[in-house]
Amino acid sequence: MRGAGTRTAKGRLDGKVAFVTGAAGGLGRSHIRRLAEEGADLVIVDICRPIDTVPYPLSTPAELTEAVSEAEALGRRVVARQSDVRDREALQAAFDTGLAEFGHIDVVVANAGIAPMLVQDRAEAWQDVIDVNLTGTFNTVEVAIPSMVAAGQGGSIVIISSTAGLAGIGGASNGGLGYAASKHGVVGLMRSYANNLAHDGIRVNSVHPTGVATRMIADPAILEFVAQDPSLSHEAPNALDVDTIEPVDVSNAVLWLASDEARYVTGVTLPVDAGFINRK
Repeated sequence: MRGAGTRTAKGRLDGKVAFVTGAAGGLGRSHIRRLAEEGADLVIVDICRPIDTVPYPLSTPAELTEAVSEAEALGRRVVARQSDVRDREALQAAFDTGLAEFGHIDVVVANAGIAPMLVQDRAEAWQDVIDVNLTGTFNTVEVAIPSMVAAGQGGSIVIISSTAGLAGIGGASNGGLGYAASKHGVVGLMRSYANNLAHDGIRVNSVHPTGVATRMIADPAILEFVAQDPSLSHEAPNALDVDTIEPVDVSNAVLWLASDEARYVTGVTLPVDAGFINRK
């Protein structure tokens, strides 16, 4: 899916191309909107189908089409594919299609993730969340590295983690433990990549949101999971007087890390958490 419109005024990412996973809904949809507003053309992917252990609705093909239309309405070109980050070969094919279209990809946002928080716990939730959140992030970065290094123009890789990547939260279920482990794991990836790619001028950072007002956090199954675990529900989560933040709050952090305004920022775990971590 591709299109072109009329360019708006020069933005902070004008002339850049961003590769974004999990792009059709929730945080991903917000990220691509914000990046497009600031001038980036886009290569976007989303699984667009359910995963058995995930209790809330994942994105649909129709939502991926809507995301393309939104970016095109802002004057951006878009390459979009349905792709599962667990499938390295398919993800590489999607990335390469975008690379062939635009000639370069400068920004990577490893956003795809799941939270299989189930009241009726399932052992397979552990493997699903590790495969998507940790291995999927690894796959996302790996498919992008060769062309970014070969281009010799540096770049920015932003990994979406969580406050659960900085604190031992999420409960004692298979899905909750897997979620915390995966979100901690991507911090290790980020720090290693930041060192490994510094010589090539490629910056790597992670963003750590508190609860974000998306359909996941408002889903009855997730609310039931949180309510039955006193460690998750016994007090207001954040230092600031908000229960959740908005998707754009996270996307603004992604934008900053992707832009030249953060040209010397690498290896950083950036909380966007209304003071959640500071209370721990």
